[in-house]
Amino acid sequence: MKPLGRSLGAPALFGIVQGFVAASVYFAVGLVAQRALGLTWIVFLAGGLLFALVVVSYVEGASLHQERGGATVIARFAFNELVSFVAGWAICLDYLILIAICAFGITDYAAVFWGDLQSGAPEFLLAAACVAFVTWRNARGSDAPRYNRAVLIVLGDLALQLLVVTFGLVLLFEPEVLTGPASIAGTPSVEDLLFAFPLVLVAFSGLDASSGLAGQVAIGRRGLRRLISVRLLAALVPYVGIALVASATLPVERLDEGGPAGWIEAPMLGIVADFSQEWLREGLRYVVAVSAIAILAAACNTAMLGVSRLGYSLALNRQIPSRVGYLHPATATPVVIIGTGALVATLLLLTADLEFLLAISAFGATAAFTVVCLSVCRLRWREPDRDRPYRMPLNVRVGGGDLPLPAALGALVSAAAFVAVLAYHDRARWVGLGWMAFGVLLYVIYRISEDKPLLKRITVPERVLTRRRTEAEYGSILVPVLGTDLDDDIMQTAGRLASEEDEDLGEGGAVIEALWIFEVPLTLPLDTRVPGAELKRARAALARAKAVGEEYEGVEVATAVVRARRAGEAIVREAKRRGVEAIVLAAEEPARTRGGVLLGGKEGLRDTFVGDTTRYVINKAPCRVLLTAPPAAGQDPTRVADEALEVPAGDARVPDRVY
Repeated sequence: MKPLGRSLGAPALFGIVQGFVAASVYFAVGLVAQRALGLTWIVFLAGGLLFALVVVSYVEGASLHQERGGATVIARFAFNELVSFVAGWAICLDYLILIAICAFGITDYAAVFWGDLQSGAPEFLLAAACVAFVTWRNARGSDAPRYNRAVLIVLGDLALQLLVVTFGLVLLFEPEVLTGPASIAGTPSVEDLLFAFPLVLVAFSGLDASSGLAGQVAIGRRGLRRLISVRLLAALVPYVGIALVASATLPVERLDEGGPAGWIEAPMLGIVADFSQEWLREGLRYVVAVSAIAILAAACNTAMLGVSRLGYSLALNRQIPSRVGYLHPATATPVVIIGTGALVATLLLLTADLEFLLAISAFGATAAFTVVCLSVCRLRWREPDRDRPYRMPLNVRVGGGDLPLPAALGALVSAAAFVAVLAYHDRARWVGLGWMAFGVLLYVIYRISEDKPLLKRITVPERVLTRRRTEAEYGSILVPVLGTDLDDDIMQTAGRLASEEDEDLGEGGAVIEALWIFEVPLTLPLDTRVPGAELKRARAALARAKAVGEEYEGVEVATAVVRARRAGEAIVREAKRRGVEAIVLAAEEPARTRGGVLLGGKEGLRDTFVGDTTRYVINKAPCRVLLTAPPAAGQDPTRVADEALEVPAGDARVPDRVY
């Protein structure tokens, strides 16, 4: 994706996290107050304490392995690729729902200026327009100045929320909320409290979005500690403060009215409406509406950023097909992922059910937080000696590692919240479980179909996802495969040369002829039986070559097996017979003795590829011959094809790397 460089620092990370926390106040307080009544502030306080535990877990995990991806990266190094995918798929659900929730919330506050926006077609059209706008912004690409400007919006909203808290505590707050909350609006049941608690955790999804920028931000060890302190202070003061005011105001009047009212979906307007001073009430009403629209739009944009970067990370690590993570050549943004996220979010708007959407988001958030906290604990044993720019306090020595108590407690509380979602949010339970089952099934099918391991990491360099279109230089290419690691290099070189220029112009791609040669010694008949192990090896090598070559747009790979006395003669003969326009050969680093790559790999069925074979093909070939150079000592083998052909590094494909 488009690099953000090192101009991003602590302010941008603070803005991302605080933006989500601030936005959640505008849509979550009402639903929680409806259930928790006078104990609303206790539910938010409990959520704030979990926030503190999850913050230190994310910071330690993200600083330990500074790669983009958030929860997926932390889980990958702690467990394996499958667990990493589960964490990423869960938080992806959270992001998609948050896009819809924030767009939905904008309409409730925009109704202050035009009442029809609160329901019906105008509500849906405005929310859909918001999703379209953030889709366009993210498809264009993000840069550091944009993030830094967004911090100003967050700081302005933080000042407003603190102002509302101050006026609310002075003019509206009732001490009985602390000493006898039941006297305010009745006592909620345990079921209601457990129903409400997971909903407040949605506010912390920004933690994953900010940790997903690890490796792209300039922040040191001291900066990490300061960032944690600022995050906790800025988040918890208005977060719990507004909950205190809401506990003393929202449930009281609405209980007397006989049921919930419009403040459920726009709770900040409900709090402001309780001020008896007209100048304060009317003034804050419009200011709160404007600030809510701005902060919800910023959070919606950040959620789309989270979807795009998370999806990009999944594609880069072959957890979803690389074509899904395609980067636009001009903007370097994953336009397929962004477009798909926008479509899903728009469809979710049709439900027009804030409680349902918030519960689904809580499903994804609590699942991801549980995995992250468990992962940080496991990494203390799996990588005990690795440098940790930030190491959370309160550790207990257990066996050969230190158990971080905040992370362990965070895992327990997050898991309990996840269980509460399953137990008390019926519709969200089935949607969430269905989403996870669907994702895991796709992951397994994709890995198996690509002959990739389920638990090991497989990654490709970023330029692979760019898929820049280049002019097709050759209509047909012959590629002898060897059953070695060099096969990927030569197939990717051929794929780059054969990829289509532009399907819109009707110009198709080329055909790559992948050829396996069985060399038969003169002492044996040419039609002698080939050992079964060699046939199996040939089929596997040709299948791999076909899979690699056909990753290029418009390229078709045909496979064949031939017998010959000499490899060079077979290559030249097949090139003439097939009428190919080029031959791509793999060249091994010359050995001290005569010889190089073994063709066929069986004792008695050998020949040299560097030396006589290469010289013969170059001298006798009816077409152009291209050689991939061998990697020198210490050289990155993924650059072989680029340097051999002297093409820009960004234009050539490179093989998957397995960890």
